[in-house]
Amino acid sequence: MSQTLETMEPNPVWVEDAYSDTVDVLTRYADEFEYKIWGGDWCKDCRAQLPDFGAALKAAGVPDAVVHHYPVEKEEDGSKTGPEVEAYDIELIPTVVVEHNGEEVARFVEEEPVPIAVYLADKIEAEMA
Repeated sequence: MSQTLETMEPNPVWVEDAYSDTVDVLTRYADEFEYKIWGGDWCKDCRAQLPDFGAALKAAGVPDAVVHHYPVEKEEDGSKTGPEVEAYDIELIPTVVVEHNGEEVARFVEEEPVPIAVYLADKIEAEMA
């Protein structure tokens, strides 16, 4: 059984209509990508951003089987430890890596000027164009 991040529980007040273009892109490629999410339920950035991302994935019908959670802990020196942290060079959370046929096509790291789903949908659309 894989571990889960409580912060990936979809935000119940997220407004799908406000992000219809993003949901359309995620829906179009719902079965084609793997989503690998590193975060911590203790992390304020994760608590602020991941529930909306979870809601976007749910709205797009992205199957749970392609969404992988990797809970991490923070060491005293600020470094992160947890599953696949070293393999994917995870330093900041939340980090979301999107893979297509085993190749990384997009990566969201901690913060961008737009929400996680919007950022990744733009990258996915560019990749698939």
